[in-house]
Amino acid sequence: MGKVAMLIDTSKCTGCRGCQVACKEWNDLPATTTTNWGSYENPPDLSASTWTRISFHEVADEKGVRWLFFKEGCLHCTEAACVEVCPTAALQHHEMGFVSLDQDRCNGCGYCVEFCPFQIPRLGINPLTGQGKAFKCTLCQDRVTNDLIPACAKTCPANAIQFGDREAMVAAAQKRVEELKAIGYANAAVYGDKELGGLGRIYVLMERPSVYGLPENPRIPALAGLWQKGIQPFGYAAVGLTLLGLGFNWLVQRRTALAAEAEEEG
Repeated sequence: MGKVAMLIDTSKCTGCRGCQVACKEWNDLPATTTTNWGSYENPPDLSASTWTRISFHEVADEKGVRWLFFKEGCLHCTEAACVEVCPTAALQHHEMGFVSLDQDRCNGCGYCVEFCPFQIPRLGINPLTGQGKAFKCTLCQDRVTNDLIPACAKTCPANAIQFGDREAMVAAAQKRVEELKAIGYANAAVYGDKELGGLGRIYVLMERPSVYGLPENPRIPALAGLWQKGIQPFGYAAVGLTLLGLGFNWLVQRRTALAAEAEEEG
């Protein structure tokens, strides 16, 4: 299989949150302590232990009051800011089209958190070591690389989550949008087919992206490019010069010490 993608049809989502449970179960993520914070949404946000969640959006128009449900998580951008700024290559483009995450390489710098245009990655801190690690949806990379579909897609009872060849997912999304427009949803649209070079997560939206909290025209922050091409290499150079200086200092001290020993023996 070539490039793959996940198709999320928000017009079919019932807000059951089975995908949230399946994600935690498959990835062995701990339960999140929740409270009644004035919304049916829970947990209230993504976190190091919550990689996907369903957000609720209330819309009032000529059709009445409606609830729109939206599945949050990594969008697996082709033009991915997180991949550009990651200093350890913990985040990389997989040949299947998703953004993979190697926890062993992650140093917890948090650059991916800062530069993601969708504000998806989250940092988790080990309470014993104080070491940080980035966390996000991996598109179940351990499943899809073994010919299995992501856990959330497998469990969705409404068939709102599909997974397969990216071109097929885009075509299915476009067909669904045509159907929605034919029954009166004039704002229905596909999101992710072209944004940031094409996303690994394709949405069928019933309203404008901003209604769901999505940027209308997502872009990689300009500072990300500057960071990758200028600031980050300069930082590496500074570290290298510091290490070189320390090494040179050690050699000078060692030579001085040896000279002193020779003088004493003489």
